[in-house]
Amino acid sequence: DDRVLFAVTKDHETFYRRELLDVDRVNVLEQPANRGTGVAIITALLQLLQYQPDAIVGIFPSDHYFADDDAFAATLKSAISISKTYYDSIVFIGAKPQWPEIEYGWIEPGPLLRNGSRTPVFTVSRFREKPQLLEARDLMHSGALWNTFVAIGRAGAFLNLLGATVMPTIMRIADAVARRDLNRAYGEIGTIDFSRDVLSREPRSMLVMEDAASGWADLGHPERVISTLDRHQIEPCWLREMRNSDLPRLNAEVPLRPHEVQLRSHNATAFPNPVTVH
Repeated sequence: DDRVLFAVTKDHETFYRRELLDVDRVNVLEQPANRGTGVAIITALLQLLQYQPDAIVGIFPSDHYFADDDAFAATLKSAISISKTYYDSIVFIGAKPQWPEIEYGWIEPGPLLRNGSRTPVFTVSRFREKPQLLEARDLMHSGALWNTFVAIGRAGAFLNLLGATVMPTIMRIADAVARRDLNRAYGEIGTIDFSRDVLSREPRSMLVMEDAASGWADLGHPERVISTLDRHQIEPCWLREMRNSDLPRLNAEVPLRPHEVQLRSHNATAFPNPVTVH
C-alpha cells in the first residue's frame, strides 16, 4: 500500500531487509540512528506533510499482536471517523487490561464525549508510564487502559502536540528533511521518548477509545513473545525447534507472572513500524 510509511533504523537492516523487499523505497524511512519514538514520529510526519498536508495519520508500533484483526480494524475505523470530527485531537487506542501490568504505559480516561460512535470516546486525564504493581492495580480497578501506542489523527495535530514540548528538535529535523540529509541532524539531536517526553507532559486534546475485543499484546521482550504464543496455543516451527534443542529455558512453557491471566485465541503477526495515511 503506497499510503504506508515504514520507519526503521539502519542498524536493524539485517532484520527488515527481507520483510520490506516488495516495498517502494520511497515508503521506507531509514533513520541513520535510533533517537527514540518521538524523533521517528517527527521525521515521518515531516516527510508526509510534504505530500499530504491534511492527511489523517495512524501510528502503529511494530512489536504488537492482535488475536482478532477484524475487531482491531473496526476500532481503527471508528477512530478515523472520530478524528475527522475532532480535528485538532489525537485518538489513542487503549486496550482493556487483563492484569495489572507494570511494563506497559497506562491511560487514565477523563469525561465521556458525546458522539455518534458505537465505541465510547473519552478525553485523556493522564498518561502513566510503567507503574509499580500497587499503582497498576489501582489503575486497573479505576478503569484505566493499557496504552497500545496506536494513535490516529491529523498530521498537523501530531506536530502541534510535539511542538508544545520539543519544538527545537522539530526545527532541526525539518531543516534536515528539506536538505535530504538526516545523518548530521541525527548526530546532533538527543533521544525523545514519545510517551515519557511528550504524552505525559501534554495530555490536552488527547482522546482515547477502548479496544476490548482485539486481544492486543505487546511483544517487546522475547519472553513476552513466547508467553503470548503459549497463551494463545500457538507453536511456530522455530519455537518447536528451539524447545527440542539444548536450550533448557525454552523446553517448557514460559510461566505467567503472578498478576497475569491466561487468554485463548489465534494467529500472531509483526511488522516494522508503519505509519499509515488516510
